[in-house]
Amino acid sequence: MGNAKSGALSKEVLEDLKTNTRYTEEELCRWYESFQRQCPDGRISRAEFEKIYGTFFPNSDPQGYARHVFRSFDTNDDGTLDFREYIIALHLTSSGKTHLKLEWAFSLFDVDRNGEVSKNEVLEIITAIFKMIPLEEQKLLPEDENSPQKRADKLWAYFNKGDN
Repeated sequence: MGNAKSGALSKEVLEDLKTNTRYTEEELCRWYESFQRQCPDGRISRAEFEKIYGTFFPNSDPQGYARHVFRSFDTNDDGTLDFREYIIALHLTSSGKTHLKLEWAFSLFDVDRNGEVSKNEVLEIITAIFKMIPLEEQKLLPEDENSPQKRADKLWAYFNKGDN
């Protein structure tokens, strides 16, 4: 398979992804070729990720949420997503096991990465999500969750947490 410098997917990364995702070697190799075409240096920056994310939500403001999603996927905290992080993220969000999705959701809400989720962190994520919902649709939400604060309060109460 070669190595990253030759443009081929390394055997170690390929085996790791085959073991830790449901994707076949053929799928991974196709995705790697596409990834290399879009990201010749082998990495996606946060700005590039936000731009890509924005194409999925053209009539809203997904930048804040995309920033949090990016942070949760950048597992080595280097400010970029490499191919492995990208594929693991794709797997987790589309077909991963429930406990892995929950771990990812926790990492998304744990904004300061201190191992705990505060009510303010919940509000920050919910606010970012609301920016992706068109105003017309926000008006159709139930009264008890038609604002970021109300939705965060409802979610916090669901988990039976106190005020902090």
